[in-house]
Amino acid sequence: MSEEKIPQDRPGRSSLFGGKRLGFSLGYALLGVLLLFAFRSATDEGPRTVSYSSLKQQLRDRQIAEIWVGEQEVLARRGKPALPTADGAATASGASQGGEGAKGAFALFGGGGPRPDLRALRVPGDEELPKLVEGSGAVAWGHLEEPPVLLRLFSWMLPIGVMILFWVWMMRRMGGGHGVMAFGKSKYKLHGENDVITRFVDVAGVDEAKTELVEVVDYLKNPGRYGKLGARIPKGVLLVGPPGTGKTLLARAVAGEAHVPFFTLSGADFVELFVGVGASRVRDLFEQAQKNAPCIVFIDELDALGKARGGPGGMGGNDEREQTLNQLLVQMDGFDPATGVVILAATNRPEFLDAALLRAGRFDRQVLVDRPDRAGRQAILEVHAAKVQLAPDVDLDQVAARTPGFVGADLANLLNEAALLAARRDAEQVSSADLELAIDRIVAGLEKKNRLINPHEKRVVAYHEAGHAVVSSCVQGADPVQKVSIVPRGLGALGITWHAPTEDRYLMTVSELQGKIAVLLGGRAAELVFFGEASTGAANDLARATEAARAMVVEYGMSELLGPVRLRPERRAFLPGMEGYERGEYGDRVADQIDTEVRRLVDEALERARRLLLERRDRVERLAELLLEQETVSGDEVRRLVCDEAAPRAAESALATSPLAG
Repeated sequence: MSEEKIPQDRPGRSSLFGGKRLGFSLGYALLGVLLLFAFRSATDEGPRTVSYSSLKQQLRDRQIAEIWVGEQEVLARRGKPALPTADGAATASGASQGGEGAKGAFALFGGGGPRPDLRALRVPGDEELPKLVEGSGAVAWGHLEEPPVLLRLFSWMLPIGVMILFWVWMMRRMGGGHGVMAFGKSKYKLHGENDVITRFVDVAGVDEAKTELVEVVDYLKNPGRYGKLGARIPKGVLLVGPPGTGKTLLARAVAGEAHVPFFTLSGADFVELFVGVGASRVRDLFEQAQKNAPCIVFIDELDALGKARGGPGGMGGNDEREQTLNQLLVQMDGFDPATGVVILAATNRPEFLDAALLRAGRFDRQVLVDRPDRAGRQAILEVHAAKVQLAPDVDLDQVAARTPGFVGADLANLLNEAALLAARRDAEQVSSADLELAIDRIVAGLEKKNRLINPHEKRVVAYHEAGHAVVSSCVQGADPVQKVSIVPRGLGALGITWHAPTEDRYLMTVSELQGKIAVLLGGRAAELVFFGEASTGAANDLARATEAARAMVVEYGMSELLGPVRLRPERRAFLPGMEGYERGEYGDRVADQIDTEVRRLVDEALERARRLLLERRDRVERLAELLLEQETVSGDEVRRLVCDEAAPRAAESALATSPLAG
């Protein structure tokens, strides 16, 4: 069962008005027009306004070359007159004809002709101006007609309209495509009653979680059945589990089974830079949910919104995230569960959630969606295998046995990787060999057969991996060896030894943990036995062995010196690598004792592995030579070369040096 993601609408390319744009952005086009107008306004100064008397004086002084006379204003261009005076030989009276006036109008409105550089308001009823024009020698371009009212209005309104449209476009960009007034609206995705097709049969490997959620579905279908008995359905159901276990898929299955509207959004959709926006979105979400009741509201990654208040990095009561969380708490207290609104949430970081979220009356029911066991993994594989063409030789039970710790998303990815490998070799079906290669690739990384390793390093790696395999085959309680390879993989692994557990284990004894540490140090022991010095190839083995030894001392109370005391603070984390190591409340003397005990356990395990390899020196050499020849050896070949036929592990317990062993 994979962690199914909520399908989102494919975001279209938005135009200025929120629709699909047809090959270009209208917003950018309007911005270009606005910039063009700004450029024209900056570069075109236009005619200079002068007084009417000054213009007349320039006509008398013969300083006007061309003139346009209108009802309201007079435009002129300074220069040497082109026409003779009134007492001259001839006058170009044709210049005042209507055709020339049209030409002048064309020049006035930006054509290729001359442009006026003087403007003066005309005094009504002045009879002197025509005589001055006739005697000045200036070219009169007919009567200056005023532009139409609509044209003048358009010339004023166009820049203003472009600026308004540009502002609207910017506000839509800030509001996420919904306008500035929608900035405080919730960013939920609403699925209709028949839009969700996921059902409980599509969810495998989490039968206990499904049983818990069946009650929610039944309540949404038959609320009166619970109301008459005075029962109250939980307001909030929190799905807790590691990533990829199917929390989102379970929420969709609940909505699909109940046939109710399904609101989906992430905890990060509430939090914004501006204080108060997240709280507004929470209020809007609950308002819309109550209008569509009965319905389901699903908040994924709740930890992004509901982290504990007052922790490191907090900004106090004015912090946007804290105000959003406070609003969520208030809304969950305020709405009536009888309306049929059920809040589902999912998180893989429950240790960081605020305690107020988890109290009764809010998220008062927590459903654990844990990693599946072997039977659960097989059921998940069967669900995903329905879409894959599997060969008859594929045994999904064996695949489930080889994948301990895999979650639904990992198993879906496994089948997909196997299908890709089969497609590369143009196969009709996915074979068991494809699945084996896919498991190796996911667990250890991609093979790097082209990496050049010198013969000495390759020999060291072969003996290192042979040491792991031999110690693992001879230690009681160790998982059987599945495969040994000296082909480089992943980022830095030069070789790897796979172990296949025969069953899921939830408890380990002292002797089993000591054996696990010995197996981890088998590679370092082989380097010391056969080469006389250690290499850097055991860095990861040493880290894991030291951590296992420290856990025995500070977590499991498996030290005689310190006794059955837990010295590490308990902190449960679902994300790998987030557990960390935090020092408990103890003094320096106890810390020194812890370090001493950890060192003792590791030293004893290394000595144990070294003695096992010395006793089986010939077998280690045979396995190492076979690895150098074949590069990969199966688990059956390892057991044939290493284990004794008569009593494979009968006398091994005598090698345990710790008094707590056994």
